[in-house]
Amino acid sequence: MTSVLSRGRSRIVSLLPSRADLAGMGRSPRRDLLAGLTVAIVALPLALGFGVSSGLGAEAGLATAVVAGALAALFGGSDLQVSGPTGAMTVVLVPIVARYGASGVLTVGLMAGLMLVALAVLRAGKYMRYVPAPVVEGFTLGIACVIGLQQIPNALGVAHPEGDRVLVVAWRALEEFVRHPNWTALGCAAAVAAVMLVGARWRPAVPFSILAVIAATVVVQAAGLEGARPIGDLPSGLPAPSLAFLDPGALGSLLAPAVAVAALAALESLLSASVADGMTVDRRHDPDRELFGQGLANIAAPLFGGVPATGAIARTAVNVRTGAGSRLSSLSHAAVLAVIVFAAAPLVSRIPLAALAGVLLATAVRMVEVGSLRAMVKATRSDAAILALTALATLALDLVQAVVIGLLAAGALALRAVARQARLDQVPLDRGDLPQALGCARAGETPSDEEHALLAEHIVAYRIDGPLFFAGAHRFLLELSEVADVRVVILRMSRISTMDATGALVLKDAVEKLDRRGILVLASGIRPGQRQVLHSVGVLDLLHRKGGEYATTPEAVRAAREHLETAGVLRPADAPGRPAHGIAQLRNS
Repeated sequence: MTSVLSRGRSRIVSLLPSRADLAGMGRSPRRDLLAGLTVAIVALPLALGFGVSSGLGAEAGLATAVVAGALAALFGGSDLQVSGPTGAMTVVLVPIVARYGASGVLTVGLMAGLMLVALAVLRAGKYMRYVPAPVVEGFTLGIACVIGLQQIPNALGVAHPEGDRVLVVAWRALEEFVRHPNWTALGCAAAVAAVMLVGARWRPAVPFSILAVIAATVVVQAAGLEGARPIGDLPSGLPAPSLAFLDPGALGSLLAPAVAVAALAALESLLSASVADGMTVDRRHDPDRELFGQGLANIAAPLFGGVPATGAIARTAVNVRTGAGSRLSSLSHAAVLAVIVFAAAPLVSRIPLAALAGVLLATAVRMVEVGSLRAMVKATRSDAAILALTALATLALDLVQAVVIGLLAAGALALRAVARQARLDQVPLDRGDLPQALGCARAGETPSDEEHALLAEHIVAYRIDGPLFFAGAHRFLLELSEVADVRVVILRMSRISTMDATGALVLKDAVEKLDRRGILVLASGIRPGQRQVLHSVGVLDLLHRKGGEYATTPEAVRAAREHLETAGVLRPADAPGRPAHGIAQLRNS
């Protein structure tokens, strides 16, 4: 008991910030502070936009960026990760808000945070590496489409239609716009998106998102343009932490949404951290610590009215590109946003919703890496199918279901590919195996053509290559059951790479079918690691009763020859030029 408690305590300690983390923040503070300021400028319109899109308002997005951003930066497993509200999480939250309201979203966030901490303690972060690249690319493409569709109502300046499916909501918004066009909102959104997309190609280091939002706000206010609704009043500061939203009676019904949010937070955060690793030379994140930091962030954010948070790929990329070297940049990003919340809330409240929609539309477009998509589509048909299926499922269902569907499809196609590697090849009897089988007296003596043909007429050898498991075992059974009319079948099994219970059972079935046809089955070269599964389903016992098992192929050929001699199958006429003493005489020739 003491050792268990000690291991648990050491595991929790390993998830906490270390002295090295704190020391790293003092190496280049000026560069980190500048990077944090740049990220904050980029993050401000995104935090506002994702807060509005989630249904809890711009203040919820700001609270998440400040609280979750600071805690994830301090306790997370990546020195360069930036966390906050994201478009992927917004996609999941919209139906939760519609069904359970704001209090339901806050409760789901709290529950998801606890689940993430549990996953960290259980060291589940390492399993992220098993998500195939086509699933990630399809997931990202689907998210980009959903984010873009979510912005249609605000970009067109129409009231948000009812519905929890983005395609339906976007279509209804278009119908409303056709009946009552709002060209001011549409022009504002289109101008902001265009400035961001063109500016990113012209000067990638310049934060055109905040510049475009400021310009749009000034133009709308100065010209008195109607139709571009502003964000509205924002609180001048964070609310006091509270658990007033928590309803213990609703926890059961919120469990499934919480699992979905936790799964998405883990997936996106670890993906984002992996992206940050790929953009640096000597940085590697700790996946379990990252889950722990995201868990604490999501536990704390709802207390201040914030939505669930994840690692943000776009903001993390900006952080790395601007020269960040430690967690100080992510912490300073949260601090700058906190100052904005306290000091500039009245100014922020005047930003048009259409301008934020333009920011998110441009963000959705920039999420799609055309080069990566083209590479995946050209790689293999399986990769293209997985990518397309995951993207369509993301658009039509929800993100967690889409990932599950993508993983299942990838697993099924991978199993099919592996199963196709299994081969059952008929191989001629090697003349090198025959001296031992025939009992030749002199080492290295090669049997004659007559002797070789004598055995090859009644004995057939098959070599099994590759895996023999559930995905391809039955095809193997069909091939083996169609063996021509011979007396002995030798199965050379030394090249079987893996075998499961299904493969062993199919092998047993094949031996039984051949035995009913009067064909003796001998096996050679069974690996030690496969003996347990063969013994458990009765294959070894069957071979010992009905056939035989031998360490090498020459031994199996020798046993086959002795069986044919005993059965009287081989007669003097079968060996032209041999004495009338039968096959036994070959040993003394």
